[in-house]
Amino acid sequence: MSRLRVLLASALSSFGLALISLSSQAATAPIHFADLNWESGSFITETLRVIVEKGYDLPTDTLPGTTITLETALAKNDIQVIAEEWAGRSPVWVKAEAEGKVVALGDTVKGATEGWWVPEYVIKGDPARGIKPLAPNLRSVWDLAQYKGVFKDPEAPGKGRFLNSPIGWTSEIVNAQKLKAYGLSDSYVNFRSGSGAALDAEISSSIQRGKPVLFYYWSPTPLLGRFKLVQLQEPPFDAQAWSTLTDASNPNPKPTRSLPSKLSIGVSKPFTQQYPQLVSFFAKVELPIDPLNKALAHMSEHHQPPRQAAEAFLKANPQLWQGWVPAEVAQKVSASL
Repeated sequence: MSRLRVLLASALSSFGLALISLSSQAATAPIHFADLNWESGSFITETLRVIVEKGYDLPTDTLPGTTITLETALAKNDIQVIAEEWAGRSPVWVKAEAEGKVVALGDTVKGATEGWWVPEYVIKGDPARGIKPLAPNLRSVWDLAQYKGVFKDPEAPGKGRFLNSPIGWTSEIVNAQKLKAYGLSDSYVNFRSGSGAALDAEISSSIQRGKPVLFYYWSPTPLLGRFKLVQLQEPPFDAQAWSTLTDASNPNPKPTRSLPSKLSIGVSKPFTQQYPQLVSFFAKVELPIDPLNKALAHMSEHHQPPRQAAEAFLKANPQLWQGWVPAEVAQKVSASL
């Protein structure tokens, strides 16, 4: 009987140590952020990570993927945070939100926008650079059919080129459907860049050479602050038409401008239960568009890593972020900078 007690005590002790080990592992498991591959996304991600790590003493890491795969991972809690979520845009997000698997926190960037753009000199010319107006009557997407020769695709004679988002972005699907809805499928090539950086490089190179270029873009971004651009008019927003644009399989998409932009921090449902202190923090995040675009432009022009740019932004703008967190958290973050 005594030997049985010893064996039982030993087993219970081992079980207890195992529980402690598992609990310790859970406590130190990093919070997985989506590794967003566009400038504002990576910048906001690193801004949040710095505060979480330095202010709340919680480890984080990042996991890469396309917008759609990351939203799918968030719904499964394989990742916990998407720092720049264009909430309500993709069917994956809408479905996951309706099922209570993901939550959009805050309204992080006021003044965000997206659409189709051309350089101002395409419409007005630029005498200082010796550029004459090439599309003086271009105002809306409906005018593009008559100007396909202006934006000609070097690899497809007789067609213009539209620079779309990279494959895997929700906006890439929307823009492909818009080309059909605006009757431009036969007159424009739907050109998809390999990455956000490649899209930026193509646009910037064209503008610096004074060439006409038609492209999808969004704000917050450094590009919109760096060049004089004109956003083309689109039909007023229509929710039913929008649903046909987000569905890549819809054979008859309807014309409409994109859903009004609301940027939030997307989190998984389990995250809200495990980290209520971070939910409170994320819900208060607000980044004014002008300081944000300036920070992004500086990051881009000086080839700063996003982490370094985020730390510099936090150090230079304490008045913007210290109200998001308790005073003791703000003090710890400031001390780390």
